[in-house]
Formats: sequence, structure tokens, C-alpha cells
Amino acid sequence: MTLRLPDSVCNNLRFLSVEVDSQIASLQRYLLLPSVTIARHILDRSGYAYNLKTRIHDSCLKHLANSKESDAEALKLRGVEFIATALERIAGLGRDCIVQMDDLADLKYLQVEAYGPMLERVRRGIELVEPAMQGNDTRLALKIGQLEAKLQRDYNKLLKHYIKSLKKKKHTKSRTSVLFVAHNVEQMGAALLDISESIISATLGQSLNLERYHSLQASVQKMHPDEIQPDMQIETIAETRSGSSISGISNNNAKQDGYIAIFKEGKKRKLNEERQGVKNWHQIYPGLAPKIISYKKHGPSATLLIEHLSGLTFEQILLNESQKRLQQAFKHLSRTLQSVWNETRTEKPVSARFMSQLQKRLPDVYKIHPEFHHSDSHVCGKKILAFDTLLARARDFESRLSSPFSVYIHGDFNVDNIIYEPNKKHINFIDLHRSCYMDYVQDVSVFMVSNYRLQILDKPSRQRIMRLAQDFYAMSSRYARQSGDDSFELRLALGLARSFASSTRFILDKTLARRMFLRARYLIERVLALKVQNTAAFRIPIKEIFIE
Repeated sequence: MTLRLPDSVCNNLRFLSVEVDSQIASLQRYLLLPSVTIARHILDRSGYAYNLKTRIHDSCLKHLANSKESDAEALKLRGVEFIATALERIAGLGRDCIVQMDDLADLKYLQVEAYGPMLERVRRGIELVEPAMQGNDTRLALKIGQLEAKLQRDYNKLLKHYIKSLKKKKHTKSRTSVLFVAHNVEQMGAALLDISESIISATLGQSLNLERYHSLQASVQKMHPDEIQPDMQIETIAETRSGSSISGISNNNAKQDGYIAIFKEGKKRKLNEERQGVKNWHQIYPGLAPKIISYKKHGPSATLLIEHLSGLTFEQILLNESQKRLQQAFKHLSRTLQSVWNETRTEKPVSARFMSQLQKRLPDVYKIHPEFHHSDSHVCGKKILAFDTLLARARDFESRLSSPFSVYIHGDFNVDNIIYEPNKKHINFIDLHRSCYMDYVQDVSVFMVSNYRLQILDKPSRQRIMRLAQDFYAMSSRYARQSGDDSFELRLALGLARSFASSTRFILDKTLARRMFLRARYLIERVLALKVQNTAAFRIPIKEIFIE
């Protein structure tokens, strides 16, 4: 559906486009036949373009403030604001050209004949702005953006000539002025590129630059080689803590609430790890991971197009679905996990080093919650160890612990990284950049704490969340007993402590963060109080930990 701009915005955008085009046309005439009248006309029109830009900004702000705009409508209004700013900037660059040319002793230094085609490109771009924005036309937007590269090529030729002429060391002031004139016209191309990206972002529903758009377009075309994708739409799904953005891609042929693929953009290292993780899952345990459609590198960044998996995340089921649906999902998750653990099991002992993991994350925890950071103290003659002291002792204790076997784990087993498809009764995993052979307790502890840290306050929902964590513990502990894993409870206590404490760096609610941090401290203290010979007898007071 085409989103229509408010009339006040449309009208002023039209007036601004016409005004800026008129000023660039006047600049063209001045270059052909310099006159004070034309120069004065251009310089005197600065206020009108500025006022039109301001009116557009005010109208957009008014509509954003006084109405309940959708995300797409709001992005389009913000796009118009950027476009208005860029158009007014082009007008300003034209005025700067007039100012610089006033210092020229002779226009022969300028190479006037080169500027006619360049300014004609700028005017062609301005002419396309309104129809591209009004029609949500990415093809026209791309044409506007492509003009920047052509202007850049023209500028590079002029620059080479001007630098060569400067070496003559005559008429230096005039020769320097022509450099600034050329640069101003080149910057008009940069403004057109900004306009192009603003239109594409508004049309697709997400901020995109041309490089990312072309990458996305090529990736989708690879997925559907026999189809053209003119109506591609992008919806932001998440922005990860590592800086990656995750988007859903749809078109007019997709289901009303469905996507044809998931698009990720972020650091090359992380996305390459995820790509490799998915490949490994396909080799080690086929059917759990989504398919990789395309992977492209762009300097330090990369993009990844992944198969969209239908179904609900475990978090959605936990918070929004019926108890029957939750029980069904949990049953299939339990079966899937135990099957993965059995199929990928190797008899090689491994240590997760939970306390070392936590130690690396503590500085970030203390930045958010400095009240957690204190030194050893005494209360009524009793020594209270600082958390750092406890952590150091627990790390020494853990050095003697290891899982008797290793399995292939997810590595970031949060409730929002598990998808259940109710009709097919099938489990899938996503976000697999940390997958590796490791202690299965890593996934167990992360899953349990990812439930606890959900910031849901109403009592029935909170009780449901706690029951799920307890049920997951019961399933995992049964598997441990059947596998002869005597140190499961001890390692889980340290794994939970690690996840409770490190997760507080994402929690701004002081009450919840304190509860989580105190649970971490309590679990570490329980472990350190253990006699070495009682390892197999250790038990986590799971109901007391996972209760509100």
C-alpha cells in the first residue's frame, strides 16, 4: 500500500524542488554569461529555500506529534525531512559557487564548459525527487543515487587539471577558488546520494544506504532468480547488543504476516561465525538450523540472508500462547535437545570455565550497576567477602571440575533463539554464531536464566515463567543422572551464577538486577562451602532460586 504524505508536506516539497532547480538553472546561466544581476538573484533567494525547508520540518514534526503514525509512515516523514535538508543544501552550495567565482580574475581558469553537464545532472536528480518520493519508487531513487558517481567522475577530471595548473604558481588565488567551486558541485552529488538513500529507506521501511540496498537486492534475486522484486519491503525485527540489525523481508506475494527471508547486517566476524555455525549444524545435526541463502562481505561489515523459519519463538509461546501449546512446545524441545546431546556426544571431558566467562563481563556489569562493586568488609565482626573475591575463589574451585563428555551446543540458548512450528511439531535454532562442542550445562543455564530475566511482573505470568525454568532443570538433571554425570549440579550452580550476574548488564530495573546478582552470589557461596568429597551429593535449591 502506497503511503501518502500530508498535503502540506507535499506542497512545500514541490515548491522547494522547483526553487532549488531554479537556482541551479540560474547558476548555469551565470557560468555562460556572468552578470551581477544573476549573481544577486541567486544570493537573495537563500531565505526562501530555507523557509520552505523549515515548513517541511515543522509539518513533519506536527504530524509525528499529533497523530499515531505507523513505523512506515513515521520513517517516510523523517525521510522527507532529510530530503528537504539535502535540497536546501544543494541551493546553499550553488550560492557558495557564486561567492567563490567572485574572486576569479578570469573564468578561463574555471573550465566553464565542464560545468554545464555537471549541473544538468544535478537538475535531473532534483526533477526525480518528488515522483520518487510520492510514488515510493526505488528505481527512480536509484537513478538519483547513481548521479553521484557520475558527478564524482567529472569532479576527479577537473581536480586533476586544477592541481596540475596550481604547479605553475601563477594566479594562485584564482586557481584555488576554482577548486572550491568544483568541490561545491561535487558535494551536490553527495546531497543527491543522501536523497536517494532517504527515499529508499522510506520506501522499504528501514534505514539503508545504497551499498546495503544493492547487497540486499542481489541476495533476494539469488533466492528468486526468475522473479523481479520491485515490491520488496523490510521490517526491523531486532537490533542486537553486538550492533547487528535483523530485518524481515517481504513482498506482495508473501503472507500477510510472513517474510520471504531474514536479512542480517553487522560485523563481518560475527556474521561469518554465524554462517559457519549454521554450516556446522547442517553437517552435525541436519534439520535444526535455517538455510543460508547469501553471504556478502563489505570491508569490516557483512550481510547475511537467511531462510525465514515459520513458527513462534519460545518466548512468544511462553508469554502469549496457551498452557497446552507451551507444554507441547516444551515436550518437543526436550526431545530435540536430548537427541542432539546423544547424537553429538563425544567422550572428551570439557570445562566451560563459567567463572572466567563471568570475570570478563564483570567490568560491564559494574558500569551499569556500580553498587555491586565493593571491597571486603565486616558486619558485626563477620567478614563479608567482595564479589570479586568470591569469584576468584570459585574460579580456582572450578579448575578441578569438568563435564565427563562434550556435546554440540547452541552457545546462546535464550528463549528467543528457539523456534517451534506447531503444525509440523518441529524445533529450530537461530542465531548460531557461538555454537561449538562444549559442556551442555552452558545451554541449560543460559536457557533457565533467560526465562528469569524476562521483565514480566504480573504474578500468573511470572509463576508460569518460573515453572518452565524448573521443568527444564528437571529434564536436564534426569539426563545427567542417566549419563552418569555426577558433577552436573555443581557445574550448573556456577553456570547459573555466571548467567545471573552477567545478565544484569542488560537490566536497568534495579530491583530485578539486585535479585539476580544476589542469586549469583548465593550460588557461588553454596559451591564454595562444599566439601570436596560431597560433589555428587550437592543439590541446587532450585525452587528457592526460581521463585518470586
